[in-house]
Order: sequence, then structure tokens, then C-alpha cells
Amino acid sequence: MRIGIPAEIRPGETRVAATPETVKKLAARHQVLVGAGAGIKASIPDAAYEAAGATIVDAATALGADMVLKVRSPDSAERAQMRAGTVLVGMLNPFDTENLAAMASSGLTAFALEAAPRISRAQSMDVLSSQANIAGYKAVMLAANTYGRFMPMLMTAAGTVKAARVLIMGVGVAGLQAIATAKRLGAVIEASDVRPPVKEQVESLGAKFIDVPFLTDEEREIAKGSGGYARSMPADWMRRQAELVHERAKLADIIITTALIPGRKAPVLIAEETVQAMKPGSVIVDMAVEQGGNCPLTELGRTVIKHGVHIIGEPNLAALVAADASALYARNVLDFLKLVIDKDDKFIIDREDEIVRATLVCADGAVLRT
Repeated sequence: MRIGIPAEIRPGETRVAATPETVKKLAARHQVLVGAGAGIKASIPDAAYEAAGATIVDAATALGADMVLKVRSPDSAERAQMRAGTVLVGMLNPFDTENLAAMASSGLTAFALEAAPRISRAQSMDVLSSQANIAGYKAVMLAANTYGRFMPMLMTAAGTVKAARVLIMGVGVAGLQAIATAKRLGAVIEASDVRPPVKEQVESLGAKFIDVPFLTDEEREIAKGSGGYARSMPADWMRRQAELVHERAKLADIIITTALIPGRKAPVLIAEETVQAMKPGSVIVDMAVEQGGNCPLTELGRTVIKHGVHIIGEPNLAALVAADASALYARNVLDFLKLVIDKDDKFIIDREDEIVRATLVCADGAVLRT
């Protein structure tokens, strides 16, 4: 099988879908075609791919392979260079119905890795977790770089510097990594999430959990989430959370928001009134900016100052750590390929496999996920 790894062309995308480590394993049984310069932004020269057994080709040749491995969805120009029947594997945004329809009409057999179920067997191919882990780390580093003071408490001859107070909103993979990173930098951390079970995880990392009491059985049931993700909470609970968050935000030096609901606009967690009440020079990193943002003042792709608060709207934090993000993503992809390439090195679709079934978003000209 000819497997193509084209260079990503989306603005700001520095990652690549395969590394020399994974190419070496693929090249032992397949012809691997890597687009010229595909790994440059991830600090991988073409020569490293060649040494691993790949052939360096132009973009059209990489996209014209039997199977194409990508980080992000192909645009119209890329789709035009892909043949009907091409197998596409990547982070294809399964909630973008227009994009799915375009891939289906191009005759692609496409697997959206974000749609993999949250089960133990799928952990090694969980692209959302591997990339969110990196993003949570980078969010703290960006915040620390923007914040005009020290993160840890320092006792010096000139006096004592208080530790920064960090508030993490949303304690999924990204939030937990943000807590761990901020803790290593010496900050005092509080965290909030709608799901009660994460309290133990938050406290195990040395942070304080902000508990919003549940007043009804409905609130408790919804708070359990679905498939490892949070669900939209009732309006009254959201009001009580907003009031508590407002009070904690006034004391915070750094706020990192990570709250996302798959396929939905991100919930507003930090209202403008809260930003107005925050300390001058404090920092908000809005990790949900691509889905509308957890703060209405966030601007996509920009760092702005509103009411004296720095608000960072970087949309692709994992891409700022391109080498490690690519390494982890490439391993996720390699593990997934074991489900769709049989022992005779032929492509198969086992629709009885729940991971394959969940990730297969289009085939035979039809969209399979709505």
C-alpha cells in the first residue's frame, strides 16, 4: 500500500501526521511517501524521513497515495488532488457537516480520530487526550510569559513575593495538565468542573476544588457527563457557578478556561462583568476560543487587553509544541492503523469493531455520521 504524509497547509498548523519513528515501522511493509518539508516545522528534516525508509515527494504525489495521513482536514485544493477511494485518516472534525459532505462527495473513505470512543482499548489512539495534554501545558507557559510577576512565592533580601493564584475552569485532560504545570511553577491553584468525580483528581495534584452544590437529582445526573465529556448544566446551576466563579476570579492572577462540549458552542464561564472585577495585569487563557470561547471578550488568534486584563485567544496550542505534539499524534495514528490494515497488509473496514465504526465518518460517497 502507498501511504502518503503531506505537509499541512492550514495557517498556524506546525504538526505532521508521521515521524521517523512511525515511518520506519510503516516503511517495513508499505511504500511511504512524505511530502517535501512536511516535518520542517516540527524540527524533522526530510533526510530523517529518508533514513527511516520514506521517499520524499511533492504534495500531489503524497495526496495521491492509497492512504493519506493528515493532522487536519484537507481543504478543497487538497481534496482535488486525492483520488476517489482514497483512505483518509486524521483529525477531521466530525461535527463539521459541511466538511464531511465535501469529503464524501470526493469519494473519500475517511476516519475522524477524534470520534474514537472513550474506552480503555482506544487510549493509545486517543488524539484528543494526547493533544489536550500538550495544550494544557502550553496554556500555563503562555500565561506565565504574559503575567508580569513571578509564579512561585519568593523570599528575597528585598522582600517576599507572593505566589500567583491560578484558577482552572474545566478539569479534563487539558485542565489536569494545566494544574500539574502550574503547581510545578509554584502557583496556588483552584479548579472548577461540573463533574463531581474530578474533585479527587484535582486534589491529588495539589489544587483546591471549587464545589458548586447540586440541589436536584437532575443536576447530579447531568453532572456525570457522557462518554468522558461534560454536558450542558441546567440554567440555575450555571447561575450559581457563575456567582462563585466571579468571586474566585476577583482573587485570581491567572485564569485558564478549557470547557468544551463536543459539537456545541463553548459555554461562557467568564463574563465581561467578571473580567472588569479582575485585578489589573491578570491573565486569561481561553482554550475554547475555536468554539466561541469561554469568555465573550476573547479574540481568535490574538492577545488583547480588556479592562486591564490580558486575554489570550491562541487557537491551536498543541501546534506551539510541534515536535512533541507530532510525536504523540503520530503514535496515535500508527496504533489506529492496526485496526484497518490486516496481517496481509491490506486495508479492511471491520464495522463490528466499535472504534472503527465510531471513527468512520464517510465511505462510498455517503456521510456516515450526522
